[in-house]
Amino acid sequence: MFAHKEPDAWETLVSAIISSGFVVIGSWPIQTEMPSRQRGAGVAALASSVWLVCRPRPATARPGWDNKVLEEMRANITTRLREFWDAGIRGPDFVWAATGPALEAYSKHPVVKKANAPGQIMTVGEFLTHVRRMVVDFVLGQMLSGDGNDADLAAADRMDAPTAYYLLHRHDFGLDEAPSGACILYAVSCGLSDRDLETTWNLLARTGGKSSSNGDEDTEPDPDADTEAMADSGSKVKLKTWAQRRHKSMGYEAPGGQPVPLIDRVHRLMHLWKAGDVHKVDEYLDDHGLRRNELFKRLLQSLIELSRKDGASQELQILESLSNHVQAKGAKFDNGQMKMAFEEIN
Repeated sequence: MFAHKEPDAWETLVSAIISSGFVVIGSWPIQTEMPSRQRGAGVAALASSVWLVCRPRPATARPGWDNKVLEEMRANITTRLREFWDAGIRGPDFVWAATGPALEAYSKHPVVKKANAPGQIMTVGEFLTHVRRMVVDFVLGQMLSGDGNDADLAAADRMDAPTAYYLLHRHDFGLDEAPSGACILYAVSCGLSDRDLETTWNLLARTGGKSSSNGDEDTEPDPDADTEAMADSGSKVKLKTWAQRRHKSMGYEAPGGQPVPLIDRVHRLMHLWKAGDVHKVDEYLDDHGLRRNELFKRLLQSLIELSRKDGASQELQILESLSNHVQAKGAKFDNGQMKMAFEEIN
């Protein structure tokens, strides 16, 4: 059982297990703490612990090659991801549940060599990066296909990293506070860091430190405190709303000359729409080829569903208006229609 959910700590543990001669064949998040337990009140308590299933690796095991190992990993977890999703596993636990079955392909070898880089090996961290991205693509595929049975993994694979993170975070935590540990896991899974999301992409804001235990200095020490502190440092973060993301360059250019994330384009369009300038909306859509961008349309629909779930009424109105406008291929509103649409929002 492992009660730590920071990605780096997990990589250290798995590396130690493999170095000790074990094969990881399964993992399962199990709720080991009662949400209402008295000692858990007011602290950053674990929702679940991760159980690893291991067995000794045969002494005759030979080194593996990264291309073969990754191919086997994908074959191993494709079906399991569907099983876990159908079982109702969501959020960070979904990532942990997939980690064990994926690691079997890697840990059954004492070392995994890189086929295209003689003398170099694939580390546990590098392998888990591939695993997490596959899990992320699966979840995004579910969201972009309306949570149906046929996940659009191809569309998910085309999603840029900041937008992928935004969708994952919004899907699991909405616009409420979220534990930093889970957000770090999602960030790493998308090839980002929490600092990137705060400073570079302006998507996250920190909201405070560790909660106190109801301010009672005489409270009996919690024997689970060390475990809980490891599982979640207690710091919280929140997604910034579209209205809070007002940087002038948002949607026009990205830091360091990187491609502009789709979520930035959507939020820029929302500001333009709320300002009542449909000409600028049409100009922006046409300049960036968004009317013919199927991924953009699917993102809009996903955001509409998330806004509805979160009860974000103004956001929902603007997104629905934008979606209808895009679907109408830029059909011009008369003055009466424009006035009515923007009065409803404002």
